[in-house]
Amino acid sequence: MLRGFYTAASGMIAQQRQQEALSNNIANANTPGYKADQATLRAFPELLMQQMGKTNVPTAKGFQAPVQSPIGSLNTGVYVHETIPNYQQGDLRETDMTTDLAIINGSLPDETGSLFFTVQDEDGEVRYTRNGNFTVDSQGFLVTNEGHYVLDTAGNLFQTDGMDFTVTGDGDLQAEDGSAIPLGIAYAQDVSTLVKEGDDLFTGDAGEVPAEATYSVQQGVLESSNVDALQAMTQMMESYRMFETNQRVLKAYDESMGKAVNEVGRLG
Repeated sequence: MLRGFYTAASGMIAQQRQQEALSNNIANANTPGYKADQATLRAFPELLMQQMGKTNVPTAKGFQAPVQSPIGSLNTGVYVHETIPNYQQGDLRETDMTTDLAIINGSLPDETGSLFFTVQDEDGEVRYTRNGNFTVDSQGFLVTNEGHYVLDTAGNLFQTDGMDFTVTGDGDLQAEDGSAIPLGIAYAQDVSTLVKEGDDLFTGDAGEVPAEATYSVQQGVLESSNVDALQAMTQMMESYRMFETNQRVLKAYDESMGKAVNEVGRLG
């Protein structure tokens, strides 16, 4: 009966964590470039139950040998193994703001790969983002709304000298002297190696864009969140129902345990 307590409780905890991931997705449904988290459930290791006993060995002293008879397997519950971001590109939305940029995925050499803007966090470390909702600070540098500096391909701060600037489809800033400053675009060959941080940033293994990869950068356009709000709400309802089911099972075990202690135990 105690195993039933643990199984039902683990189901409740797993559904609670799934609710948290879904709630965070819905809260960021309007965040540009946000990648929805998907919680993956996994069963705890399966146990093989065996009945232990003894058998008589026909000897002069009547020796008894231990034996084990297989009963079957037992699952001990479920848990959230990990939350995996969905890196599918979101819908594009025109804003007509010169500081808004969006990466349009073309042909990438790996199905698991994706492209990102490179930015610098408050500790001076390179991070990656799909959120192109940028602005220009007082010194003329392109920054995120959280104040992280956008970088060029050389890892330098991206200088625009004002709000009025032009970025080509190749991701190059057209300077007044006619030169082109390439925007820092990084390529992650396997997005599963990236780790989501706060402020819509990712950290992990990303590098130069391969020569065979094709993409474009659009100015005045934002990539929307890839959260499907209707689907997320449906999943939240399903998760809530599962939580309630496990709660009722836990209550039934509790009532049975109470009878075993207060009634059956008193008869003894």
